[in-house]
Amino acid sequence: MATMPHINDEEQGGTGSPDGLRGSRHPGTGLRTGGSRTRAERLAEALDARIRSGGLAAGDPVGTLESLRAETGYAYSTVSEAVRLLRDRGVLEIRPGRGGGLFVADRGPVVRLRHTLLEVREEPATVADAIELRDHLEVLVDVGAARCRTEEDVAGLRARLEHMRAAADWDGFLRANWALHERIARISPNRMAAAVYTGTLGHLHGTTSRFADGGPAFAAYRAERHRIHAELVEAIAAGDETAVRAAVARHNATA
Repeated sequence: MATMPHINDEEQGGTGSPDGLRGSRHPGTGLRTGGSRTRAERLAEALDARIRSGGLAAGDPVGTLESLRAETGYAYSTVSEAVRLLRDRGVLEIRPGRGGGLFVADRGPVVRLRHTLLEVREEPATVADAIELRDHLEVLVDVGAARCRTEEDVAGLRARLEHMRAAADWDGFLRANWALHERIARISPNRMAAAVYTGTLGHLHGTTSRFADGGPAFAAYRAERHRIHAELVEAIAAGDETAVRAAVARHNATA
């Protein structure tokens, strides 16, 4: 197994935090995680970055749930959720039984497309292509989510919506926005559409916003974006496909 740097989270809270997180467990040696996303989402991002920076190939071992829990100090539930996120994104494969554990997945065409989108952020034409593709997939993904949502899904969407509202700055707002749409995509039954859609979100997340972080114009735009996302979440929660389509139209018209 390849040697890779430790993952380090420098949040305050120590061993008494709800997830059992131990702050600065490996100071100066690890990948940093941060922002307004959940701990599982931040851990998933750090693990994905570790795999890519380590040059690991399909089938290479990454560890086990227990080894990651021991290394990071996160609770088992947090590590499990991070691993599940990476499995759903086609990054990790979970092999049960003797000799099992976590292994780098064989990234199929959809996953490779997602990483291509993530790697060409500097080309304006590609950004325009990503926006057009996202707009076309939005209804498919969001209507699918409305048809298949559970109470747990709805609670997760509302929690991410609250992260958007409470974000300290525009970067945090964008991160929370991205996390909300990724959570919606995870509900959709069309896994290929959801994977490509999530890839476009990752690409658009790296673009520059139209406003500086401050001023009345920025505050008004941010409030409007939050309101539109709240309408979308509630339409999905109600399973109202007509309302979802209307919310998507407003979302795409003002993005």
